[in-house]
Amino acid sequence: MTLTAFARRTTTGTEAATGEGDAARSTRDADGLAVASFVLGLIGLLVMNILLGPVAIVMAIIALARSTARRGRALLGLALGIADLVVLAFLVTGNGTVSWNFGS
Repeated sequence: MTLTAFARRTTTGTEAATGEGDAARSTRDADGLAVASFVLGLIGLLVMNILLGPVAIVMAIIALARSTARRGRALLGLALGIADLVVLAFLVTGNGTVSWNFGS
């Protein structure tokens, strides 16, 4: 066993004992949720807002609850998810259908 292999084993053993590896993974997962929320909310403004809006809202709330480092991105995802639902409401009240309609 080389010295670097021994150092890796003791580092991972220390992280496992203190739970630092789980905290880093949880933060990374929350960051991923924040980014995914933002992207889904943005895409939801154009297509499938009935599905992507609520998903973006839920993902943003989970990311914020897990104390993401990308708080601004999660808040943008939350705002875009709400905007998706507002666009959906305008489409339904304006056209009577859940689709874009340009022209006559």
